[in-house]
Amino acid sequence: MRAVFPYLTGMMQLTLVQDQAIQALMAGAVGAETFDRLFAGIRFDKLDGTMLYAFAKDEEIASDIEDGYSIYIAGVAARVLKRQVDVVVVMPKVLQ
Repeated sequence: MRAVFPYLTGMMQLTLVQDQAIQALMAGAVGAETFDRLFAGIRFDKLDGTMLYAFAKDEEIASDIEDGYSIYIAGVAARVLKRQVDVVVVMPKVLQ
């Protein structure tokens, strides 16, 4: 039933370990310079159905991450969370 109706999987708050695991894998994928510039301070917060929510430093950084790296984040998060991740929404921390 989950594969047919992925929106029925509900919301899941990520643990600190899951958040840090996604960050570590992304750091390895994008390299230290890009990670420090874009991903420093990011928090991967919750999974709602197949949509992952994250909070970044500011609006510009959030937009850059979402536009350039959401596909990679979705793949990494799916591996860590052992759940399907189709969409990554990155918001500035001020909206937290």
